[in-house]
Amino acid sequence: MERKDFSSWLEGPPQHNSQEWPGQDLGRPDKGPGSIGRFPRRIGALCIDWGLSMLLSWWLFNFNDLATLLLFCVGQIIGVGFTGHTIGHRTFGLQVQSMDGSAVKPLQGLIRSLLLCLAIPVFVTDKDQRGLHDRLPKTILVNIR
Repeated sequence: MERKDFSSWLEGPPQHNSQEWPGQDLGRPDKGPGSIGRFPRRIGALCIDWGLSMLLSWWLFNFNDLATLLLFCVGQIIGVGFTGHTIGHRTFGLQVQSMDGSAVKPLQGLIRSLLLCLAIPVFVTDKDQRGLHDRLPKTILVNIR
């Protein structure tokens, strides 16, 4: 029986893809505008958007949990569905686009936002760092600067 190092299971399953960076197979550059928005920027944008939702919830609804989630969801639907980004996305230089690089349609923004609020689809990602909330509506989060 082969002994495994402690760190071997932390690395996850072996990767058998031929791409060198997320989005390469989709024709996206490694860095700069059009490249895949990476994890640290995504988390920063999420924190800003959730923080603004909490602030509004505190001001309007005395920190009601459901109100916070609904405010976050509405912010995502409006921001992503009509402009391609939320305040958090804009702050971190990110934009949600359709797979062909065109603007997101409102229905895509609605589907993406509802799945994002369920939380679990965010953690089911592919080799291009797209969660189910991006794969189902056929969107992608990219850097714009």
